[in-house]
Amino acid sequence: MINDSSNELFMEGMGLMSKETVIILDFGGQYSLSIARKVRGLNVYCEILPYHASIERIQEKNPLGIIFARAASSEAESGTEEISDGSAEAFEWEIPVLELDEADLEDQILKNFLYDICGCTGLWTMANYAQESVCDLKEQMKGKKVLCALSGGVDSSVAAVMVHKAVGDNLTCIFVDHGLLRKDEGDQVEETFKEQFQMNIIRVNVQERFLNRLKGVTDPETKRKIIGEEFIRVFEEEAKKIGAVDYLVQGTIYPDVVESGVGAALVKSHHNVGGLPDYVDFKEIVEPLRELFKDEVRELGEELGIPKELIWRQPFPGPGLAIRVIGDITEEKLNILREADAVFRDEIVKAGLDQEIWQYFAVLTGMRSVGVKADVRTYDYTIALRAVTSIDAMTADWARIPHDVLNTISSRIVNDVEHVNRVVYDITSKPPSTIEWE
Repeated sequence: MINDSSNELFMEGMGLMSKETVIILDFGGQYSLSIARKVRGLNVYCEILPYHASIERIQEKNPLGIIFARAASSEAESGTEEISDGSAEAFEWEIPVLELDEADLEDQILKNFLYDICGCTGLWTMANYAQESVCDLKEQMKGKKVLCALSGGVDSSVAAVMVHKAVGDNLTCIFVDHGLLRKDEGDQVEETFKEQFQMNIIRVNVQERFLNRLKGVTDPETKRKIIGEEFIRVFEEEAKKIGAVDYLVQGTIYPDVVESGVGAALVKSHHNVGGLPDYVDFKEIVEPLRELFKDEVRELGEELGIPKELIWRQPFPGPGLAIRVIGDITEEKLNILREADAVFRDEIVKAGLDQEIWQYFAVLTGMRSVGVKADVRTYDYTIALRAVTSIDAMTADWARIPHDVLNTISSRIVNDVEHVNRVVYDITSKPPSTIEWE
């Protein structure tokens, strides 16, 4: 766990970790991400670049080695020969290259390449990352006013605490309660950061504003874009109230960047990546977690001293319940979903499955069907339950929840939640589906 004295001692060794970098050239598909997770799991930092990245761009990273991520089938296959024929000779300096095919991926092969051939020493740890990042942020933001976009989720919480350790009272956290949060979540977020972390936090209640902007919108990409833009506009308005602000901090993580099409094919826009408007009224946006996978963010949170119960809480997307209500969004639908989701999460905890399942939540589908409640015909909504196991959220498998637990959940939802008469369970893995429905 880091503290002020360890920060000062670490200053002498700053930059050592960042010098040990391996580049993964991506030839398409999800394969490069699997390699990246394995490389980082061996305590070596790596970055993914497209296969057509220029030599100059690669040289800027000063890598100790390069890995060609060549899946069995790839959209970039037509460009593979141009790169691979040149191999190490294509570069102006001597550097180890690994010709790694999907079928050949083994931990021992990677370990030998990284340590025996490239000469890596395993400096990539969350303890080192926490120390170096806080020192860098302290130097970068010294004497500056900082605004943090706080949603209360794992990512923004870790980003906020990291920056708070660097700048202290110069940080103001803006918590936008957009009316798209889970049951009682707004109050919990405000209490945690005010009382436990003693941070400067401003809660902005703009539920009506967001619902008005989202009225009648059914396309998920449009929802994300609207929410992203409104987030920034609220921050701009609040920043003007507190005076000049130099930096805006966001909890963007690496999967957000990849799925938003930055260096890869677009899967979906994230409100704090692809959803940003063109004009932002701040000096600079800082994303201290942009290089990290989700499991790394949680490790970092523990290094920063954040309680485990907050770090291991359920992941929650930036757009909130807006992308868990299929179709148009109304206050009534949000309330139905909140109650059903609360039942689902409560029963998972009671069953002792909350540490085994990566993510679990309810979705209010746009489908209504005939049912019977209290001997009366109903025509109400269908709730879909989604639960997955995963390591880094880039791939996921549907969770095998025991049937008796599912039965209890279904019975409680249809009996206790108004306007719901049917519950279904999503048994689709990622890929081909994403974890969220929208």
